[in-house]
Amino acid sequence: MDAQSVKNTDTTENKGYDAGKKVSGIKRHIAVDTQGLPHAIHVTTANVTDRQGAITMITNSKQDLSNVSNFLVDGGYTGEPFAAAIKETLGATVEVAKRSEFHKFTVIPKRWVVERSFGWLEKCRRLWKNCERKINTSLQMVVLAFVRLLVKRF
Repeated sequence: MDAQSVKNTDTTENKGYDAGKKVSGIKRHIAVDTQGLPHAIHVTTANVTDRQGAITMITNSKQDLSNVSNFLVDGGYTGEPFAAAIKETLGATVEVAKRSEFHKFTVIPKRWVVERSFGWLEKCRRLWKNCERKINTSLQMVVLAFVRLLVKRF
């Protein structure tokens, strides 16, 4: 599970500012399996934190995620309230993949799967920036991009 902040164009209705990434726009939250295929997608304004967006995404996709027993997340999802909310909603545990203390680039095991899924989305030129007026349209563009990737794959 991870989130990605994306810049908006001037035509969008809902805007938020992600101070951590210094991006004014939207935030895409996705939960993928070990193959990188999405099981839950949620789009919010960028000012929504990763934890808040993930909890909303999981609540909305509760039925699709009912068989999930463990979520692998990055350091942005640390905290007992988030883990408790996931445990209460799905009965799943949260495993935080921490970076090493050294500030060197290292591949964190299993974390690259969700990053690869975001990379697949970046192949769709329309998703480089959020050009859609409504948040729901942005969500549907992400869904269509994943459908296109799946159709192309098989």
